[in-house]
Amino acid sequence: MSEVALIKISSKGQIVIPSHLRKDFVKGDEFLIYKKKDLVLLKRIKDLDEKTKDDIKFAIKTEKAYQEIKKGKCKTLPLEEFLKEFAKW
Repeated sequence: MSEVALIKISSKGQIVIPSHLRKDFVKGDEFLIYKKKDLVLLKRIKDLDEKTKDDIKFAIKTEKAYQEIKKGKCKTLPLEEFLKEFAKW
């Protein structure tokens, strides 16, 4: 069954999920939020399998690293030095 509600975003960027739509949620539930142009979707993470959760976490970390690279906040190392640094991880 589909349910619909109209909501507003606060000055702090917060939204409230109406009570009739969150009756199955509990405190601490985590959600994935997906935005593409004007479409915004929420998906409760506990409903996802572990591999998908891991993939999402990896994608988020990868995107953050890519943004740091774009900002020039990285360094270049010769291969041998890189491998030494990598071995420390």
